[in-house]
Amino acid sequence: MEVSSEAISKLMPEEVWKHFFALTRTPRPSGKEAAVRELIAGFGTALGLAATVDPAGNLIISKPATAGMERRKGVILQAHLDMVPQKNSGTIHDFERDPIDAFVEGGWVRANGTTLGADNGMGVAAAMAVLGSSSLRHGPLEALFTVDEERGMSGAMGLTPGMLRGEILLNMDSEDEGELFIGCAGAVNATTIFRYSRQLLPYGYEGFAIAVTGLRGGHSGMDIELGRGNANKIMNRILYHGHRSSGVLVASIEGGSLRNAIPRESVAHVAIPSDSVGEFLGRLRVWSSEIKHELALDEPDLNIEAHPVRVAEWVIEEGVLISFLRAIYACPNGVMRMSSDMKGLVETSNNLAIVRTDNGRITVENLLRSSVDSARDDLQSMMQSLFDLAGAESVFDGSYPGWKPELDASILKVMRQAYQRKFGPVPETRAVHAGLECGIIGGIYPGLEMISFGPTIRHPHSPDERVEIASVQRFWEFLVETLEHIPER
Repeated sequence: MEVSSEAISKLMPEEVWKHFFALTRTPRPSGKEAAVRELIAGFGTALGLAATVDPAGNLIISKPATAGMERRKGVILQAHLDMVPQKNSGTIHDFERDPIDAFVEGGWVRANGTTLGADNGMGVAAAMAVLGSSSLRHGPLEALFTVDEERGMSGAMGLTPGMLRGEILLNMDSEDEGELFIGCAGAVNATTIFRYSRQLLPYGYEGFAIAVTGLRGGHSGMDIELGRGNANKIMNRILYHGHRSSGVLVASIEGGSLRNAIPRESVAHVAIPSDSVGEFLGRLRVWSSEIKHELALDEPDLNIEAHPVRVAEWVIEEGVLISFLRAIYACPNGVMRMSSDMKGLVETSNNLAIVRTDNGRITVENLLRSSVDSARDDLQSMMQSLFDLAGAESVFDGSYPGWKPELDASILKVMRQAYQRKFGPVPETRAVHAGLECGIIGGIYPGLEMISFGPTIRHPHSPDERVEIASVQRFWEFLVETLEHIPER
């Protein structure tokens, strides 16, 4: 049974869901947070609270302690304003203009053909609920709403030292209710350029568009260990063997859209010698069957097809094409190593996120993650060497450190006791392979005690994203209980 979008604002706890509903009405893809920042800043000032926007575009709203709680340690409630804009191929949606069409289904809230924005809209909504509460007991509070988290955490990186006064940071950007996260992976962006001259296509070729669609995608940190298909790797496999067996040439490729999302779709426009078309299409059917069989359990909706299109006038020069296809075939993707310190935690991984052609360049974007900085640097050297051998130019930037767990932090003890009082079991303590802003913020504000937690969210960064309604209630009650028991300075 589905329930309309507006009914979401009446879910329990209503003080959280009403704000989340407002967020679904406000477009907020990464880099386009002005409207949502204005919405929340206006909400804060209407409450008589001080709202400040820093040079990086982050919003900070301060709320004084309630009576009798003035001596408690200051708490920073932190969440990011932006969301990942992903949609199914058949969905018409403008993420810069259109609201999210969210609905209730079987105890979960999800969206119609797009990402939901529960990552990190639930954290933003919870912070707004705390700011707006007149009954909740708490010490001095600051709500920090960062920008551009999903594209590279530039908001957190641009934080100005000295603006925040809190001693404890509660990051509300985790996705497993009942678990406390005390560490995360660091990462670095890799951008590689293959430069090519356009080669005039000789007579005797036919044009085809090859499409890889229907993959689940997902978060390249949280979901990387699930073994899901990567559209860029699948497409490259087809083009590599198609070139070798049938002389396929490539005019353009467009695969993936975000560094931190496992690529779900890829489309390539190719030219095939007329006398090899039948052979290639037969081979493609075989390759498609093999790949679908390999990924049958993880990717039941995978689709690989080719259909005729107008043949291109120009294609990528063949020498560069060969180097590119070989390099992408050799490029590591997925889990590189599991952690020796924490069972079940991915230590090091790579996401071959984006491949696109434009103006004589093939651009390849990877996101390298590791909870061990030296292992991240080693993977970077591996990638540098690979693409150097292929004659490409690589730039590595946006590096940020991991967040080292602090098992003796006082806030960890407070939150474990608070959860046990409310719900009985002791929450599990974990680290996460995804990147959290805690590592960056902790570097700018050394000495902060930090915990990340949140409601249960599944498949963020994909149109399958959903948030469990019951977990939001527990998350809210846990947050309230925690704030009421923050220790004194």
